[in-house]
Amino acid sequence: MARTGHTAGTPRCSISAVMGLRERKKLEAWRTIRSTALRLISERGFDAVSVEDIAAEAGVSRTTFFSYFPTKEAVAFDLDPQALAEWRERVATDTDDRPLWPALTDLYVDMATVLAEWLPVQKRVLQQHPGLTQSARATCDTFAPDLYRWISRRTPDGDRLLTSLLLNASMAGYITALEVWDPADPLDVLLDSVRTCLHRVGAGLAAPEHSPSTA
Repeated sequence: MARTGHTAGTPRCSISAVMGLRERKKLEAWRTIRSTALRLISERGFDAVSVEDIAAEAGVSRTTFFSYFPTKEAVAFDLDPQALAEWRERVATDTDDRPLWPALTDLYVDMATVLAEWLPVQKRVLQQHPGLTQSARATCDTFAPDLYRWISRRTPDGDRLLTSLLLNASMAGYITALEVWDPADPLDVLLDSVRTCLHRVGAGLAAPEHSPSTA
């Protein structure tokens, strides 16, 4: 996981600690429905599982399902709200003084870890239904604004061109690792692939600056 500027022993208030009872119950219901859906989809395949199947297995009504997820596709692609909020908090408060690229690589490893339960199912769904690739890309795009702000804080004068280049190149490395990963393999295999892809991309971007030839 990525290091942050928080020193050991410094108390940090988790997102769950400040959630009210109503919000916690809603999150628990969301997670129950989602975990049930992921299990059924893993066992039977995406097409063989209906919204009614998921709702019945989760012990909720069809109406309740749709109050949390607008479509069946959403239950396979939406992100855990608390996990996403905690990842965003880490990014927003990160004061790591290491070089940009190794620290950025760790944020992508964090991202994959946040998605650990979801990624194998998502990958299998995409193998069966390539047409849903755009939904998966939209999930990755959820992380982009936070990563852009993080990179911008670390680039000279928040250079927009350099910030966008670093974001797009690093995201391409991350997506490549996801594309070649076999969902039957352990998460550690994916994390190693993320590090490898980001290292190879960064080896070019981290090279000393030089002006293009005018010859």
